[in-house]
Amino acid sequence: MCMQTPITPEQMERIDANSEKLGVPRILLMENAGKAIAEHLKNHFKDLTGKKAVVVAGTGNNGGDGFVAARHLAGYGAKTTVILLGLDVKTSEAATNWRGLRNMNKTVRLITRSDTGFDKELERNILDADFVIDAIFGTGIKGMLKPPQSTAIDLINQSKAYTVAVDIPSGLDPLTGEVHDRAVAADATVTFHRIKTGLLRRSDLTGEVILAPIGIPPEAEEGALLEE
Repeated sequence: MCMQTPITPEQMERIDANSEKLGVPRILLMENAGKAIAEHLKNHFKDLTGKKAVVVAGTGNNGGDGFVAARHLAGYGAKTTVILLGLDVKTSEAATNWRGLRNMNKTVRLITRSDTGFDKELERNILDADFVIDAIFGTGIKGMLKPPQSTAIDLINQSKAYTVAVDIPSGLDPLTGEVHDRAVAADATVTFHRIKTGLLRRSDLTGEVILAPIGIPPEAEEGALLEE
């Protein structure tokens, strides 16, 4: 893990916004983030051919990172399933990558909440996976979680699969490291650009922390790393 000064979620949001203004849009950062997740798994397993990969995704940009990872994993030969826990993908960047997956009907299986038997499929796929990507939540977790998100987190923690969290284990407060209800206990967390402060306080949930560069210009930090 490369050690840099940790940052808060608010600082990271300003850096993302500055990157956009500099001509490096969020969708490009999402591409690089998702690819970093897939490359970590390829390095970990060496050969992904035939491995059962399950991406458990929320509807925001954390889920979008997971969609990108799924595309790359399919390219590496993994048997890839994406489970979308929400009803509608919320951001334009995530929606673009979701549309891409919908066209990959030969190599990626998609499961959504509108599918018959969703709860059983959620359980069966997570518990049968070789590895799971936790792309449910990024920042902004408050209060008690509800199904299917809470159910998915419980199943991930029951599973014997190797679990990788996208940026932050879902349910972990990235600022304080607190867990208000429940959180994914990951084997590894691939976080982006700089370590978030909360990750340094909960190694029991983050597992190994891998810091991945995603192409943010150094100039994007100017004025963003203000004291909170």
